[in-house]
Amino acid sequence: MTAVVSGAFFVLMFLGMPVAFAIGTAAFLFYLFGPMPPAIAVQKIVSATQSFPLLAVPLFVLAGHLMNESGITERLIKLASVLAGWIRGGLAQVAIALSALMGGVSGSAVADAAMEARILGPSMLARGYSRGFTCAAIAVGSLITATIPPSIGLILYGFLGNVSIGRLFVGGIVPGVLMTLFLMVTAWIVATRRGYAPERATLPSVREVVSGVWESKWALAFPVFLIVGIRYGIFTPSEAGAFAVAYAVVIGTVVYRELTVAKLVTALRHSLTDTGMIMLIIMFSSMIGYMITLERVPQDATTFLAGLSSNPQVLMLLLVAFLAFLGMFLESTVITLLLTPILVPVITRLGIDPVHFGLVMMTTVTLGGMTPPVGVAMYTVCGMLDCPMDEYTREALPFLAAVIALIVLMVFWPGLVLFVPNLVF
Repeated sequence: MTAVVSGAFFVLMFLGMPVAFAIGTAAFLFYLFGPMPPAIAVQKIVSATQSFPLLAVPLFVLAGHLMNESGITERLIKLASVLAGWIRGGLAQVAIALSALMGGVSGSAVADAAMEARILGPSMLARGYSRGFTCAAIAVGSLITATIPPSIGLILYGFLGNVSIGRLFVGGIVPGVLMTLFLMVTAWIVATRRGYAPERATLPSVREVVSGVWESKWALAFPVFLIVGIRYGIFTPSEAGAFAVAYAVVIGTVVYRELTVAKLVTALRHSLTDTGMIMLIIMFSSMIGYMITLERVPQDATTFLAGLSSNPQVLMLLLVAFLAFLGMFLESTVITLLLTPILVPVITRLGIDPVHFGLVMMTTVTLGGMTPPVGVAMYTVCGMLDCPMDEYTREALPFLAAVIALIVLMVFWPGLVLFVPNLVF
């Protein structure tokens, strides 16, 4: 029945059915023709929403949109320009640096890519950057946002896999910083070959850096408050989402005084759309989660993988290749919801740390959003900047190679992910 459900899902996707409904329709076949009555399917759909930890998802989604509407983004753009505008390939470097700074605010790669395409994209094109390079720097750079805490993907992975969300958040710091450096070096190499000029002629002065940091202090302090609060038990990850919403409202209305009623309504509207999409997928995916438990898929997968190799790194590389392939066709949220319940028990039995695997997995599947044929971030940026797919794909290859190199480094050097979590928790 697992094979039947999987086949039905891919057929429905190929026919153009929306992802959530393709999951729900395919999963219902198990209950319609399998050993369990259809009433169980309805119970699983309802029970999937009755989870206190899952409150973190809509709360962090809302917090990200509120911060985008509260004036924090504009200040982070100014800081990114000061910190990275002097490097060759100026605005591309600013876009990548902004993604790193937005990682502590947004938590969504697609939201970050759309915002940067709208704000920085036209300026990059006006300065002579090719459309493909512009879109590639913005789209692939937004992957940093999904790695540095808070990350919606890491929250879902932690919730579904019963993995510490606090450790996952802290574990994303070093990979996020390294990804920023890898992508900035890549942008510098390409910009040097093409003669793309820096955004500013001189290094920033100490006063400019201090001024930029001071203006952005409330945005920069947010992830620190978040991690400290979770680490010392001041609030749970779910309560941290409520803290994030309250923080964004206070900063936007009291400190910056830019969060108007109209902007609040806009943030709420975008949050409802995003949350509705995510929750619909979660509800229907819960039917599949129950099915794979009954079908003993994790146990069979463990036996299969253990027969391939006893080396954890080799197994990780095989899983990365599999996830990268799926990421080219499915959204990262879908892959996370479908495979986390299967893979976490498997890698745990094989001696792989679930926090280490979680960061590798989320980086890999989110990268699929920046690649053909169905990358959401790719289509978002290319659609907004009117860039042909073939040009984007060609220009994105160096950036994708840099991310893949980092993923391989993470696989063979777990300390990159686990050093800070082991130090803090």
